Amino acid sequence: MVLVVSNRIPVAKGWEEDFERRWKQRKWSIAQSPGFIRTEVLRPMKADHYVVMTYWRSKEDFERWTESQAFMEAHANTPPKEAFTGPSKLEVHEVIAESPAASSSG
Repeated sequence: MVLVVSNRIPVAKGWEEDFERRWKQRKWSIAQSPGFIRTEVLRPMKADHYVVMTYWRSKEDFERWTESQAFMEAHANTPPKEAFTGPSKLEVHEVIAESPAASSSG
């Protein structure tokens, strides 16, 4: 099973560049967490919600990370409250099907 955790983060107008810079300069201590697969940070095309998606081998791996020192450190340097238009929304999904990767030949 693969678990996908998406965090919808409503970023206020004028704070987008700061938000993106913080993600691009992040230390990524999450990468050493057991069961971690990858992270994707998605920029909105129209709305104000960025989406941060993390992929885990199991729900237990994700939950262990949320209780770790690495989690606390990763969330210690957040932008000020005015950088957001509201609370973030966490959604957890289990992958039930996926397509094969595209072929790179011809």
